[in-house]
Amino acid sequence: MTYQEVVKNARERIGKYCKACNVCNGRACTNLVPGPGAKGSGDGAIRNFDAWKNIRVNMDTICENAPIDTSVCLFGKGFAMPVFAGPVGAVNLHYGDCYDDTQYNKILVNACAENGIAAFTGDGMDANVMVAATKAIKEAGGAGVPTVKPWSREMVADKMKMVKDSNAFAVAMDIDAAGLPFLKNFQPPAGSKTVEELKAIISEHDVPFIVKGIITVKGALKAKEAGAAAIVVSNHGGRVLDQCPATAEVLPEIVEALKGSGMKILVDGGIRDGVTVFKALAMGADGVIIARPFVTAVYGGAEEGVKCYIEKIKAELADTMAMCGAHSISEITGDMIRILK
Repeated sequence: MTYQEVVKNARERIGKYCKACNVCNGRACTNLVPGPGAKGSGDGAIRNFDAWKNIRVNMDTICENAPIDTSVCLFGKGFAMPVFAGPVGAVNLHYGDCYDDTQYNKILVNACAENGIAAFTGDGMDANVMVAATKAIKEAGGAGVPTVKPWSREMVADKMKMVKDSNAFAVAMDIDAAGLPFLKNFQPPAGSKTVEELKAIISEHDVPFIVKGIITVKGALKAKEAGAAAIVVSNHGGRVLDQCPATAEVLPEIVEALKGSGMKILVDGGIRDGVTVFKALAMGADGVIIARPFVTAVYGGAEEGVKCYIEKIKAELADTMAMCGAHSISEITGDMIRILK
């Protein structure tokens, strides 16, 4: 199966909202929610994608002709490349009823683990979503990252029991999900967390805790104060607040602010190919998260579709590294890109 065949198959199975575009740039779905689109004008998803195009790679092939190694160690675990599949919830609502969250997470977690990367899994109003996600991660030997919504502390504690039982190597909280309508009106109250509340949650758990949804230096420093092992520079795909800056626009200043802290920095938003993965790494990210294209991969080819997309990203990353003179991930440096004014 080729990636083109995966996309073609997905168009026939993915439902009425997502268009399974050749390039997932946020334009065809604009503000379609339900669906993969962004909030309001749809500006957030579009800007995320477009901002990476303002960064160019500097070709330099006057270097040793040596093998390319895309592997990396993060959170004490080795990966084939510093790329993770992102959490997606309510797939049957947003992407069509070909799969429900249980089926989707099982396919995604297993396929990612078998192909050397890991998947972040979603959470939602239906308690069975987290049950199924953590079960899939446990069956994959802990090779996944359950992503817990910012529920009340009691609910978070209940979810974290499942996380612990899954043997997941890390856990995440998408703190920006506080902007989702079902959390705003939830009882007991859920949503935004103070540094002290977040610190209390993190202190109760012994696996690396990742705070997803950081878009400012101020937010990054708060996550650091709370004791997070890592952050994800993310605006939730533009789905929770219109007119946010693109992740590529804020990544450099966040990297600078956290320099020497030991915190890992992941980034998502509009990353669709291996060249863009290279750009993010050159800007100082330790890894990237890609979400929406993995939905297309699952709907278009299940495990084989996910494998196909992972191989595509890895090949593009390796090719870019070779053409820019980096033979390992650690050799990717800031002078290998040019940020356009």
